Amino acid sequence: MYTNPYAIEVLRTKKNDLVEGINNPDHLLNWLIEYGIFTPEKKMVLSYYRTRRAKNSRVLDILASQGERACRLFFYPCLKEIEPHLYNQIRSYVSDVNVNIGDARRQLIGYLLEKDKKWVPKSEDFHQEKKDSPKQILVKPQKLVGAKHKEKQVSTTLKSIDPDLNSTVFDSVAKGNLSDLEKKIKKNEVNAMNSSNETLLHVAAAHGHTEIIDYLISKGAKLEVKDKEGKTPLHRAAEKGHGRAVKMLLQAGASIYSLDREGKAPLHLASQNHHTHVLKSILEEEARRHKNHHNFLHMAALRNDSVLVQMLLKNGALIDAKDERGETALGYAVSQGFEETVKVLLEAGAMIDSRIIDVAFNSNNQSLFRLLLEYSKGMTPDSMVSALFKAIEKDLHGIVAALIERGTDINAHNEMQYTPLLVACEMGKTESAKILIEKGASLKDKTPDSNSALHLAVQSGVTSITRMLLRKGMDPNITGQGDQRPLHIAAFHNKGALVDILIEGGAKIDPVTKELHTPLHLASYKGHADVARKLLRQKANVNLKDKQSKTPLHLAAERGHSAMVELLLNSKADPSATDKEKKIPLHLASIGAHLSTVKVLLARKSRFGAKDMDGCSPVHYAAISGNMEILKALLVAGNHKNINDKNIWRKTPLHLAAEHGHSDLIHYMLSNGSAINALDNNKDTPLHCACKAGHFDCVSTLVNWSAGEKVNLQATNSLKKTPLQTAESSPTNQQAQIVTLLKKKMLLIR
Repeated sequence: MYTNPYAIEVLRTKKNDLVEGINNPDHLLNWLIEYGIFTPEKKMVLSYYRTRRAKNSRVLDILASQGERACRLFFYPCLKEIEPHLYNQIRSYVSDVNVNIGDARRQLIGYLLEKDKKWVPKSEDFHQEKKDSPKQILVKPQKLVGAKHKEKQVSTTLKSIDPDLNSTVFDSVAKGNLSDLEKKIKKNEVNAMNSSNETLLHVAAAHGHTEIIDYLISKGAKLEVKDKEGKTPLHRAAEKGHGRAVKMLLQAGASIYSLDREGKAPLHLASQNHHTHVLKSILEEEARRHKNHHNFLHMAALRNDSVLVQMLLKNGALIDAKDERGETALGYAVSQGFEETVKVLLEAGAMIDSRIIDVAFNSNNQSLFRLLLEYSKGMTPDSMVSALFKAIEKDLHGIVAALIERGTDINAHNEMQYTPLLVACEMGKTESAKILIEKGASLKDKTPDSNSALHLAVQSGVTSITRMLLRKGMDPNITGQGDQRPLHIAAFHNKGALVDILIEGGAKIDPVTKELHTPLHLASYKGHADVARKLLRQKANVNLKDKQSKTPLHLAAERGHSAMVELLLNSKADPSATDKEKKIPLHLASIGAHLSTVKVLLARKSRFGAKDMDGCSPVHYAAISGNMEILKALLVAGNHKNINDKNIWRKTPLHLAAEHGHSDLIHYMLSNGSAINALDNNKDTPLHCACKAGHFDCVSTLVNWSAGEKVNLQATNSLKKTPLQTAESSPTNQQAQIVTLLKKKMLLIR
């Protein structure tokens, strides 16, 4: 057979389209199994994939790994039969590739997709693996010569025996007449078929003639040929209950997992006809061959065949055997939601481990989980605890209650050292929390970072859980991480409704954390105005200071929450309060460049000229940040009288603007009376500062200023350096430009 080197390429290129377009992967699997591309047990393994896309993707990956022939048969006839529209899309794609590339080799895939029907048998005539089929007709394309690609078909058909043989050889087999068979059969007729696609071995197996079975096998009879019903000789022997024939076929290597057209293996036929001796033989052979992998019990569980499950268990099937995926039959039944089969397995003593619990929860089938609980004797205490936490996560309060009633430790800890109640509170699972509280869960347990159930309930914002905990007697002032109380949590996370509930329950208004933060501090820092109003109505102290001596107003100003600043000022917050660095809120608003907050504070007569421990006024910080609007607002508030204020290093705002490269601020301050030649502690002028920092625009603004006092180009600092010398000794990106400009201004160069 000619092999096409591009079938895999087409499959991989169009994989996404195929994954999306195949609507019934199980139907596809049946075709792939029927044409011998997949083995029957592959269907059981693939059943583990729960979504259509996941199953399609896995099927395509397996096909690609099996080579070109498997991929070609997938396209035709399988895909054409199950998804003709998708098949035509693939053909169209291949045709376009051929036209665009014109590659004779690549055209081969197009030929195969369109012409394979000439050699692939029709589905009703093809019921066995391709390698064994006596009906197979092969077409081998002629080599491509020049522009013409004519086909030369060579047929090699394994023909059925002549009509006379049907009444002689097949009759001899049916009657069990071995000597007569030996006389009449020819060498090449051992695998001949009758009109029902039965081979001689089918007939011998159906009648249980072991001597003839032995003879036919010795002559090369094929074990896996399927008749029109998809049955192998082993199917026929098992169906009829011929125990010795079954054993003989098994010893010869007959497949125990081969499926007929109804998806049944030989064992299924033995079971439905109550041939327990045959069933036992097949089970023993499975154990010998596979050591309980590909277990029939798994197959029965996946089919929801509870009757077969019972029969298999009675005849020695190992109930907790695992397949190659590590799954038990119970695991498969639970994953599919087959309650009847699950019950049969549980009654027989199937083990319930944590994986089973996980599968049950993933299915979201509460009745199934309750069924597991009824047989929870096999569940370890750890499994019970694990189930309790999973039930809480999904808020399956009925299961939570059932687990507790069955003795699960209500105060057990998970790997994060949380109790069930702590998990319920943190996740806001109201119904589960209610059950736990009613069943007596401990209210004293805390998380590793010292937060109580009340802290977690408040943080999750669930009022009902918070009320339940308070009614059960939880202290509303219980301390958590960093000595935070639940009221701190409510303030920080903007849980206004819970602020009221906690205060009604006895929470103190101004408790402090280790950093001496009150709830009002935290609400102010976060800008939660509604929470702050509630606290202020309850007489929260607006001027309490934290460890850094900051009031709530400091924190609100620092973060630029102008509405909060106004609210605090209206509640008599002190705008002149100083922190440990002697900064007032106006300093912090200026540092953060919060214009609206600066305006609110200035409107309330905040001290625009206040100096901190470094002697800096808010104007100094505006000059550093380069915020023109804030600088103007601060200078206008003081009628520009504070424009030459000096800090402890005797720097004016003009020095700082020059240092930080804000030429627009320099121009504005010079226009409003800033001293152009002011000296700092090092006798540096603003021009020295600009030269040292390498800000060409600032140097240019200063040396070109002509509206008042001009810049002193000859001024020397404490190191006896002029601005030019300072520039020359300060390697910056704009050094050359600055030096050239100064030399021109000093008439040293043209």
